[in-house]
Amino acid sequence: MEKGRSITLKHLLIRDKRYIGLQFNTDKIIQALVKELPNVRWSNEFNMAYILNSNENLNKIFNIFSGVVWVNCNYFFDKKPINDNIEPMDITWFRQRSLPDNYRHCPTTYLDKLQLKKYANNTVKSYILAFETFINDHKAKELIQINENDVRNYILKLIQENKSDSYINIAINSIKFYYESVLGMPNRFYQIERPRKAKKLPKVLSKEDVLKIITNTNNLKHKCIVSLLYSSGIRRNELINLKITDIDSKRMLILIEAAKGKKDRYTLLSNTLLKDLRDYYKQWKPETYIFEGAYGKQYSAQSVGQIVKNAAIKAGIQITVTPHMLRHSFATHLLEDGVDLRQIQVLLGHSSTKTTEIYTHVATTTFKKIKNPLDI
Repeated sequence: MEKGRSITLKHLLIRDKRYIGLQFNTDKIIQALVKELPNVRWSNEFNMAYILNSNENLNKIFNIFSGVVWVNCNYFFDKKPINDNIEPMDITWFRQRSLPDNYRHCPTTYLDKLQLKKYANNTVKSYILAFETFINDHKAKELIQINENDVRNYILKLIQENKSDSYINIAINSIKFYYESVLGMPNRFYQIERPRKAKKLPKVLSKEDVLKIITNTNNLKHKCIVSLLYSSGIRRNELINLKITDIDSKRMLILIEAAKGKKDRYTLLSNTLLKDLRDYYKQWKPETYIFEGAYGKQYSAQSVGQIVKNAAIKAGIQITVTPHMLRHSFATHLLEDGVDLRQIQVLLGHSSTKTTEIYTHVATTTFKKIKNPLDI
């Protein structure tokens, strides 16, 4: 096989029929081999050759090009692994909704695939709602007839409506999931442009403001929730999944199981918090999860957010405070106290130090060493 000689397979939908696209650079040998394929045609729209999508034709491609041309299948086969998510999919909200008669529902095949892939419940809800918004914007078309231009125009419409970059990315992901994972056409919409990700600095509170928020919680349970978010740097979803057995008071550590990226890690347990947790346990008597709602069920993420927000308002904090701001504050304060960036990365569960390095832009230790030119 000559070095650099390759052909890339892609999914095409032409006049409602599925085809295998054959993308390659001008090469006499490749062109001669392509002509050996049955009923091969050329698409000016996609600028590539194509043949009918069938197992027989796919096998012929491999047989004809074997040993002569490298066949790139990265855009053709879905190689995404199934998530290792132990949380069962809950779509009771989906069934209990009250919607107009002419509303276009998410196909059951979409739900089945989400369940098979073991997507988290938050992702499931986001994808379903985003995809339904999209398909209800294209009621005049059958789903299989929706093309790349339709998707591009829809994304442009969202931009004109000043939707957030996060919302637009979820919309694109939900659309791609249907056509590429559910219908088995990976990377069909490979030319859809995504909004450039904004590089925003994390919002950080001072230690004094964090302590004010903790002091202004309504009860011991709320105090433990806010204290735990800040003193351990855990995410909101990690907090509501914490079990009593995850607290290791002998080693002063907290085990975070199956966190973001499905990775386990340990983080810090505060001595001050441990005393409050013991008093809280005697008073509230949780059975499985550290923080439980009605009938021993998990505490809701919305409730955690509201507890933080209300305590911050009572404390007189002028900005809206979220649980994730407490995580940002935890990391920044550790950095300001001289803790190594690599250790902070481990505590936060970041895969790369590049993610953790964002806190160097907000830590005051960097700026304290600089003499202001006005003060010289």
